[in-house]
Amino acid sequence: MTLTTGVRADAGRHARLRGLALATLDANWEHDHTVPSRTLYPHQWSWDSAFIAIGLAHVRPDRAWRELRTLFAAQWVDGRVPHIVFNPASRAGPYFPGPQFWDSARADGAPARATSGIVQPPVHAPAAWLVHRRAPGEASVAALRRLYPRLVAQQRYLTGRRDAGGGGLASIVHPWESGLDNSPAWDAPLAAVPADEAVMRAYRRHDTAHADAAQRPTDLDYARYVALVESYRAGRYRDEALLGRHPFLVECPLVNAALGVSEYALARIATVIGADPGPHRDRGARITEAIVSRLWDPVTGTFRPRDVRADRLVPARTVLGLMPLALPELPSAQVSAVLAEACSPRFGLAARMDRPLPTYDRTAPDFEPLRYWRGPSWINTGWLLWQGLRTHRRADLAAGLRESLLDLVDRAGCHEYFHPDTGVGLGSPAFSWTAALVLDALAQE
Repeated sequence: MTLTTGVRADAGRHARLRGLALATLDANWEHDHTVPSRTLYPHQWSWDSAFIAIGLAHVRPDRAWRELRTLFAAQWVDGRVPHIVFNPASRAGPYFPGPQFWDSARADGAPARATSGIVQPPVHAPAAWLVHRRAPGEASVAALRRLYPRLVAQQRYLTGRRDAGGGGLASIVHPWESGLDNSPAWDAPLAAVPADEAVMRAYRRHDTAHADAAQRPTDLDYARYVALVESYRAGRYRDEALLGRHPFLVECPLVNAALGVSEYALARIATVIGADPGPHRDRGARITEAIVSRLWDPVTGTFRPRDVRADRLVPARTVLGLMPLALPELPSAQVSAVLAEACSPRFGLAARMDRPLPTYDRTAPDFEPLRYWRGPSWINTGWLLWQGLRTHRRADLAAGLRESLLDLVDRAGCHEYFHPDTGVGLGSPAFSWTAALVLDALAQE
């Protein structure tokens, strides 16, 4: 292939992917937010909207800011940003668990809009900063100024009310809060949650009507998810009661890395709007130190979730352990070790990748290439690692990962996730954050 031919091929792929991504996002726009997909996810999801806003900033910046405003309009009084904001006008079929199951209206400080009672990784401050960077201007500064106090409240909620372990990190109270719902990382903590598949007889799952059951969490997984929601809901989502009775409390590397990165993003936002960036930088440094102190496993050279109830690190080696690479002040020893883990046969990161990045150790005996977060490749976790590689100036590995992510979508479309060996699209087609993050990756030539 000549240089000219190669340039034309790259330009053709760029145009093809950009057109596909933009069409996907436009089709999933729902008057003031973007649904993750028209089949499986007919409402607004928290961290989905953050990723979506990053992509929209390149093509629809006004819509990007509206995406974030709509989400934060449903913020609770205590600062939590719910993981689902329900759309009462949704034209899609019933979603389980829906607004009646969550019953947020009975909780103190909940918004008027029906929402869930749990959160997702706080990737919103970095998203807001990236939207501003992608499309700066007076309107962008004004949007940052309006959003800033809400982002600060989100951080205070997580570092305050959710510090169940007392070590300066946020605890998640449900696997859904990690974003990696059925990751093997949660197997050990979930084993202590009393539930069986009979629990699900009282409910009807709708996800398996739109996706192959072999690609979704099991009924036993869902039984435990339901039991955890019921436990939290029984206390009207008050976090003060967590230490006394809630059966699942885990410090997640991804959630807490996002918490730290958010403080650095807030420092940048503060500089733009005339606030003091210093406290944010200090908190970012403290969160980084706490992650290293509480979640670093020097024996295996990776970060692991901490089961707060059992006060021990969980054994599974998942993509969660790579996420603290996004922290700009991560010590060099941990940076080197995380890179070694990422480049090992477990994950296969390389300057030229022959297979996509999996979400779980592909050498593990219980690796499942089809089932949701137990092996498949996801664009958002790849994008987050890509950001970490760029932060720590590993342009060679960042380029290899970016190319792998774009190849997945070019070959299979904007799927929810992908087979970690073949690259076949899995889950929902026309998935919004896949489209959005492709737009961002395309823009970083």
